[in-house]
Amino acid sequence: MRSACVQDPRYDHRVRVLVLDDHPETRQLLARSLALASHGVKAVATCGDAEAALAEERFDLAILDVMLPDGSGIELTARLRAARVDVPILILTAVGDVASRVNGLDAGADDYLAKPFALAELRARVTALGRRGPMTRARIVRVGPIAIDREARRVTVDGRAVPLTAKELAIVDVLAARRGRVVTRDALLEAVWGEVTDSAQASLEVLVARIRRKLGAAAAAVRTQRGLGYALEWEA
Repeated sequence: MRSACVQDPRYDHRVRVLVLDDHPETRQLLARSLALASHGVKAVATCGDAEAALAEERFDLAILDVMLPDGSGIELTARLRAARVDVPILILTAVGDVASRVNGLDAGADDYLAKPFALAELRARVTALGRRGPMTRARIVRVGPIAIDREARRVTVDGRAVPLTAKELAIVDVLAARRGRVVTRDALLEAVWGEVTDSAQASLEVLVARIRRKLGAAAAAVRTQRGLGYALEWEA
């Protein structure tokens, strides 16, 4: 079943969003909330309709539910990434479903949001993800004077090797894959630690501070988005 694009004529649409959810009430709520926040929205109920929409139209972000009538949002994410569809993807999961969150990020999702969620948080995630472009799969990512060789797991600043631990490298790798986009703390924790706990959160803050110290003059490339997460970008 296809659903028409929801638009509010009072606004200019900043981010074009595809919403995939099989529950009519949830789908309508998401579409209306995002439309009222000035975004253009197309809402669909099946994986098939989502794939068709992505093949026919350009979107800045896709929001995918996990359990769907004709498959899984995680399986759809994996198919899209295998087909080199680089649209940013936000997975919607049940609050206690740690496995789905980890599997979604492993499949190539950029972030996840646990149900139930506040609409204000959803809109913040959409703004952070949708306006920054797709995830990069380049082997070497350059951010100002920093070069991240993701295959060799090596980071240099102006050609000087930066001695990072395995966990520090994992954090940098996640940020590099989403260069220029904010990665939420929870997404970092799921991707690097496999869980969201107070101890992992404390470790993340310590390791980010340590990464900045090791980067020296290039530390400004690791930017904190207050209340949301981190981004790797360079402002000349």
